[in-house]
Amino acid sequence: MAAISHADYIKHDALGLAELVRKKAVTPGELLDAAIARLDAVNPKINAQAHRFVDIAKAQLKAGVGEGPFAGVPFMTKDLAVMVAGAPLTSGSRAWEGFVPKIDSVLTERCRAAGLVIFGSTTSPELGLTATTENKIQGDTHNPWKHGHIAGGSSGGAAAAVSAGVIPMAQASDGGGSIRTPASCCGLFGLKPSRGRVPLGPLRTEGWNGMSVVGAVSRSVRDSAAFLDAVGGIETGARYDATPAPGGGFLAALSSAPVGLRIALWAKTYDGADIDPECAAAAADAAKLCESLGHRVEEIQPPVDGAGLAQAFMPILMTSVFRDLEDRGAARGSPVRDDEIEPLTAFYRARAAEVTGVQLQAAIATQQRAAIKLSQFMQTYDLVLTPTQGTPPPKHGVLSLSQPDFAQYGRDIGAFGPYTALANHTGQPAMSVPLTMSRGGLPIGVMFLGRYGAEATLLSLAAQLEAARPWKDRLPVM
Repeated sequence: MAAISHADYIKHDALGLAELVRKKAVTPGELLDAAIARLDAVNPKINAQAHRFVDIAKAQLKAGVGEGPFAGVPFMTKDLAVMVAGAPLTSGSRAWEGFVPKIDSVLTERCRAAGLVIFGSTTSPELGLTATTENKIQGDTHNPWKHGHIAGGSSGGAAAAVSAGVIPMAQASDGGGSIRTPASCCGLFGLKPSRGRVPLGPLRTEGWNGMSVVGAVSRSVRDSAAFLDAVGGIETGARYDATPAPGGGFLAALSSAPVGLRIALWAKTYDGADIDPECAAAAADAAKLCESLGHRVEEIQPPVDGAGLAQAFMPILMTSVFRDLEDRGAARGSPVRDDEIEPLTAFYRARAAEVTGVQLQAAIATQQRAAIKLSQFMQTYDLVLTPTQGTPPPKHGVLSLSQPDFAQYGRDIGAFGPYTALANHTGQPAMSVPLTMSRGGLPIGVMFLGRYGAEATLLSLAAQLEAARPWKDRLPVM
């Protein structure tokens, strides 16, 4: 039995729990027991757990958690790309069943050095390929706010676990919105770092040609800032290296409230289409809140070729999927069959074989032009404000990789997520902030996009918004 009650456990963010450990008010083992007890209580409802490896966590406790900023805090990694030696890593796919890495990822090493106690992994859709967390191994991950609705993806298990009070913060990743989308769906803070900020090694240093990055979802802004301080930094062999962190680090940057930021509001999609009125209203409300805090907001049409970027996304995504499946087949000694993967994954693999080198280079050139144009635009503005999503979280099935009508899937995913992938194309940092609830009782986030390397600006604004409109005590009834 945990020595700390759930009522007391949920009062604290990750840094708060670490402070209790430092004061000897609770032990790391007692915190681990509390997290496991909560997971046992809520996982039958939300289905956020991919794998549990408590023996690995207990071995870490026995060796000592050190004195890092999160010393003794329970933590879960995402069941995608991040390796924990001796723990299953299935990437939400039947084709990866039985894979147990023998080494830790660089990120795992840095998490442990910060004192985080990793005891399990959270669910992901197959290879992180969609904005909902539904797969054929673990099943559907539910939104803690409303059963039957998506928790977002691809870090939906991470967001559901944090929202439901299992852990205060969880590792997540983002190749097209997969940190920000689940954060928005589940009422959390989610920061996508700049390309090159957080390591992906040691086996590869980037995903999806640099579009995919790793980070966290959290209940508090300060946890995400401290996490970035703990795990950020260049790794050997990486092609990208984000602008150095500010003096004193990202957590220290929260102590200085931003003044007079210039914010561009993009109320419509990049191609000028309208979105769900509740999501549009959330962005308008956030704009008014920012103005009340002394910032300047100007509504303007974005200088972005949305259709061109969507077209560029596909060759990079499809060839990345092809490579992952080829690597898996080679590692296990037999090719991955279509009946082992989702229909949409198989479709991507088949289409990848038709992509020429010239087409792939053209897609990369489109991304580079977008990054240059947006960088020029942001010489005038500090931040861009948009809704995080185009609609509130839908029910399961709409965005599933099992969707038989690929054309309809494309329309649905485009309507749900018209904004988030831009930051992945350009490499810029972006965050989803949980400021609003829908009439149907589901969270709606708003997104801020920053200049490359300028996470400190985003985080300081987030802390200011958090103080002005706190969300810490806004929890789902489980």
